[in-house]
Amino acid sequence: MSALRKPVVPVGLGFRAGRGGSIVVAVANDGHVLRMVLSAFLATAEEGDRLSLEPYHVAAEMARGVQGKAPKEAVSAVTEGRKRQDRLAAKGLADLARRLEEAHCKPARAALLVNRAGWITDLLEYSLFAPEHPAVAEGLAVRDAFRHAFARCGLDVVEMDEKSLADSASKALGLSAARIDERVKTLGAGAKPWRKEHKLACLAAWLALSAR
Repeated sequence: MSALRKPVVPVGLGFRAGRGGSIVVAVANDGHVLRMVLSAFLATAEEGDRLSLEPYHVAAEMARGVQGKAPKEAVSAVTEGRKRQDRLAAKGLADLARRLEEAHCKPARAALLVNRAGWITDLLEYSLFAPEHPAVAEGLAVRDAFRHAFARCGLDVVEMDEKSLADSASKALGLSAARIDERVKTLGAGAKPWRKEHKLACLAAWLALSAR
């Protein structure tokens, strides 16, 4: 007699991107009981490959073109670096989906944390403008890589402003900030590391799942 198959549980995914990849936290709700399924880091850079890690730093170190414009070599470097990031993000997300499937879970919705730097449209020109700008561009590029990955796998995604996340969650969940902080701490019990970035990703996942 074959064993009954376990039901597939929908999970929310929270992504907090940064240089080199993104923290991702998966949260499930089994019969109104919230639990964290996993906390991981999905890399968009391969070890020893600087072009996939920081293409805008590489470009910014190159000699400027005519009238301070980006030289062709810089454009080519960024284009190649971004392609590698897209490929790694898509692979990482596909691998994550398989891990969740093995745990009888399925991604239902993803939340990508963003900030007000979204007004920057030309990351290369922005990177060449000031020495501190490439670091900002690297994080924005990683977000774009995961947008590409979400589209590739057909995952429903919502973007959430990181600065206002706590207020948005309090209103949407009907809980005080203190109560939310307590729940997020409990959800991450035993997870290492469980820093601020992980807590933000966890809360974003929780909020995305609740809004389905």
